[in-house]
Amino acid sequence: MRERRPRGVLAHTGGVLWTPPRLGELRERAGEALLHRVAGPTAHEKRARIHGTPGPRWFGPDRPVRLVHTDAAMYVGGLAALLLQSLHPVAMAAVAAHSGFESDPWGRLQRTSTFLATTTFGTAQDAERAVLRVRRVHDSVRGRTPEGAPYRASDPHLLAWVHAAETACFLRAHQRYGRHPLDPRAADGYVADMARVARRLGVVDPPESTAELAARLAEYRPELRATAQSRAAARYLLSRPPLPWPARLPYAFLAAAAVELLPPWVRARLDLPYATRLLLPLARPGGRAVVAAIRWIMPSAPRRTRAPGAGSREHEPSSSGPQG
Repeated sequence: MRERRPRGVLAHTGGVLWTPPRLGELRERAGEALLHRVAGPTAHEKRARIHGTPGPRWFGPDRPVRLVHTDAAMYVGGLAALLLQSLHPVAMAAVAAHSGFESDPWGRLQRTSTFLATTTFGTAQDAERAVLRVRRVHDSVRGRTPEGAPYRASDPHLLAWVHAAETACFLRAHQRYGRHPLDPRAADGYVADMARVARRLGVVDPPESTAELAARLAEYRPELRATAQSRAAARYLLSRPPLPWPARLPYAFLAAAAVELLPPWVRARLDLPYATRLLLPLARPGGRAVVAAIRWIMPSAPRRTRAPGAGSREHEPSSSGPQG
């Protein structure tokens, strides 16, 4: 009698029935992969140190900055901030020459996320140390733009631009995609919280309300323009992300959400790739879906607090953002 060979799934498992991993296992794997991408190979040790070390902190558990920086909407806001910041020719020249955003994009993201996590959630002592490290790096970054203009990363004018752009993008992304959007008073509180960190980094008179933030951004508008470096940065961020192919479709919707978050005049100067422009009509539903997926694979660690400006009930805020 002829032996029957196993077919299909059995043929690839030596005749042993293969069962797919549980949904929870897939969720855990995806969450671990994303966490290690944005926070590095020692992500869990960093998180334990930042959140678990006893001592006074710059921000209490009810401050708006904590709610914003723990939400997965930060992924949209962070990408939007990079695109907006790239339109300042001097700031972009410094980034292109010194930051390693193309040669070491994940390393740059990990350093940024660790800084934000430390200053938002860490002890005051650790936050001060993180600021001093950044200031030392800024003091060493000097050069010239392609047009020959000198720059230094510690220039308060450049620092103020970077700060205003990221604060505006983080807040706007949270208001659109965050689980608990802030009311106007809490939104002002978020800007004030960010100003506290900005002062220590060397920003002079940072905005402390949404109205002041809008006015500060308007002051920089005459200085903003597309350059070869900003166009290259946009192409890299939107068309050539350092991601495996399975992750590129959700990333494309995340990128479209980040672009759609920006004012039309900013989008017009970015020289957007065709694929990104094609996805813009779907940016909001696509962005919500991707943010929800990130929130799902990186569930919150129980930390009961009151959501500032998001109603009166207590809740456990998501720790699904890059800094959570």
